[in-house]
Amino acid sequence: MARTPDVRFWFDPTCPFAWMTSKWLRLVLEDRDYAVEWRLISLRMLNAGVDYDAHFPPEYEAGHTAGLRLLRVVAQARAEHGAEVVGPLYEALGTRVFDTPPDSPEGADSATGREDRGTREYVVPLLEQVGLPADLADALDDESWDEELRAETDEALALTGKDVGTPIIWFRAPERPDTDGVAFFGPVISRLPAPEEAAELWDHVVALASFPGFAELKRSLRERPQLVGFGVQEGSVGQTEDWHGGSRRQKK
Repeated sequence: MARTPDVRFWFDPTCPFAWMTSKWLRLVLEDRDYAVEWRLISLRMLNAGVDYDAHFPPEYEAGHTAGLRLLRVVAQARAEHGAEVVGPLYEALGTRVFDTPPDSPEGADSATGREDRGTREYVVPLLEQVGLPADLADALDDESWDEELRAETDEALALTGKDVGTPIIWFRAPERPDTDGVAFFGPVISRLPAPEEAAELWDHVVALASFPGFAELKRSLRERPQLVGFGVQEGSVGQTEDWHGGSRRQKK
């Protein structure tokens, strides 16, 4: 019988900040016995009503569309092989997207680099890497998964409200199974904490989010995430940018 999750983590595989937070959560899991359920949320669906040309840099639509295509693959993998394959597949996707030097000479953050992520050539080796059949890549174009992905996206937004991005996390401490738990967007981090600091930082975030009157603590200035795919090497600090509106929107 599957253990009841202590953490539910909604991710889009092309969101760098979701990836950073997932890496931090994996560090926490080295110190804490939490059961994690990896769930799906689509940035393309979340921004369905947004005029990409007017509000986003040119590479965003390609990236969010590739994310939706990859989520279809994850959804089919989960349906056919069980929820336990989602975490390893997400880890393989995130490592390839963000922790590997980009293939495109224009860089992983370009429209071309982002679009490539939603192709068979990109995803098949990752499926094989985690022991899943290559024909799951057929789901890239299978829009029949979109209803399930939309419902899962709406499920996450129902916990936090709609003016958020990814990741979304729900957490309930194992020692308090009688509570409803707490949900929040983020935390958005650009660098990983040291392994010995990861659990302490988690405790601080959960304590703040658990206060009934707490709503938001935010600044829009962010460092580019410390990810090789973004040209920021471990130990260095990315350029600070203003992500007003939760992303690098061109209009407020």
